[in-house]
Amino acid sequence: MAKKSEQILREALDLHPVERAELVEKLLSSFIVSPDHSLDILWEKEVEERIDAYENQQIKSIPAQMVFDKIGDKEKRQRE
Repeated sequence: MAKKSEQILREALDLHPVERAELVEKLLSSFIVSPDHSLDILWEKEVEERIDAYENQQIKSIPAQMVFDKIGDKEKRQRE
């Protein structure tokens, strides 16, 4: 990996998990020349099914901050 890429990677790894996810999404979307709308349709169906399951109390939710804190703790341990 080039030095510039390594520097960008180090800086990206220091971002908050949400910011890193947004960055990844933007980077990945830069590879898509023509969007595949069939994938959007599949994701829409998945989201609707998850919402229905939550509303019918078939699945539970946890606060997003707990998830991000857990990710942050895991990354911190991996760096040590």
